[in-house]
Amino acid sequence: MPETTPTITKDVVFDALRRVKGPDLESDIVTQKLVSDPIISNGKVIVSITVPAEAAAHLEPLRQAAEKVISDLPGVERAMVALTAERRPGQGMVQNAMPQTAASRSAPPRPQSAPQQPAQPQRAPGQAPQQPQKAGVPGVKAIIAVASGKGGVGKSTTAVNLALGLKANGLQVGILDADIYGPSLPRLMGIKGKPESVSERILKPMEGYGLKVMSMGFLVEEETPMIWRGPMVMSALTQMLREVAWGELDTLVVDMPPGTGDAQLTMAQQVPLAGAVIVSTPQDLALIDARKGLNMFNKVNVPVLGIVENMSYFLCPHCGERSDIFGHGGAEHEAERIGVPFLGAVPLHMDIRETSDQGRPIVASEPQSEHARIYRHIADAVVKRLNVEKAAGVRQAPRVVVE
Repeated sequence: MPETTPTITKDVVFDALRRVKGPDLESDIVTQKLVSDPIISNGKVIVSITVPAEAAAHLEPLRQAAEKVISDLPGVERAMVALTAERRPGQGMVQNAMPQTAASRSAPPRPQSAPQQPAQPQRAPGQAPQQPQKAGVPGVKAIIAVASGKGGVGKSTTAVNLALGLKANGLQVGILDADIYGPSLPRLMGIKGKPESVSERILKPMEGYGLKVMSMGFLVEEETPMIWRGPMVMSALTQMLREVAWGELDTLVVDMPPGTGDAQLTMAQQVPLAGAVIVSTPQDLALIDARKGLNMFNKVNVPVLGIVENMSYFLCPHCGERSDIFGHGGAEHEAERIGVPFLGAVPLHMDIRETSDQGRPIVASEPQSEHARIYRHIADAVVKRLNVEKAAGVRQAPRVVVE
């Protein structure tokens, strides 16, 4: 009779993790109640371990041991284990609290003594201070973040069609869904299935419409809630960036989650972003939140490539009458006010909504349409801005005034 693959359950995972000693080396991590309920989906097991904040920087061996005992279970194709650290009231951000990646694992731990101010290199008067070097993604020439200050403004639809617009310009393009809590790329791209493993820790990205695609939505079921703390979100983002075989790409478009939280700061501070595209609707409420996103990228010295006004106006498909449902021109005026480029206005239209819901992005499914032309125009403007930023070298971030 053919062998059957053992069923992976929460109890099976917990039994395996009982072989891993906790930070005190007295009892195991399950008995100490340090382990979250595992997320189990199609041979993938994801779990987090809560450890003392002051010891988090030195517990990489514990994380590796937990990942190994899960990986050794029959039926487990891939295990992802993250360390999370609680912060005491009044305590600053924990250094190295997030799990180390393969690229950083060889780096020595930071000393826990009082921080010393590093010696600053001499620079000419008026010269900007040198920024710390950020590790890039092998094979990827430029990484662009598509962001918004709030949800519901069509950011993901814009990101997908921008990526396809870049591809239409002859570029090799990938797209990463960085929204861990609400991944939408599998549905927008009409892609089903699970990514294959290239090696023990490297995944092969999915592909659709000529784009290389990665999303947490490929690793867990659509209905599975991602109830994760910030450090685990940061770990998952780091792994999807650096442990995916992206190959040679001219551009990687990152569909950021809405807002200015842990995920956004992780991407801005740890990844050499070539620039950011801000998506907003025209009304004042959305623009208030868009300014927050602009301010965040400004503070971490990421170039703002420009603003896209989505749902800019509505044209009735029956009578052709135009209605400015959310107002009109607010994002363009904001871009002019703060001195960043206005990339274009995308209308609120049934065709864009229907093709997005059906997993047929309009730039790919209706390339001759007026809406596809608008997205390709935005992609052209983004490429030009990237070239300007590259030619400028060391840049000063635009001054953003929030009233």
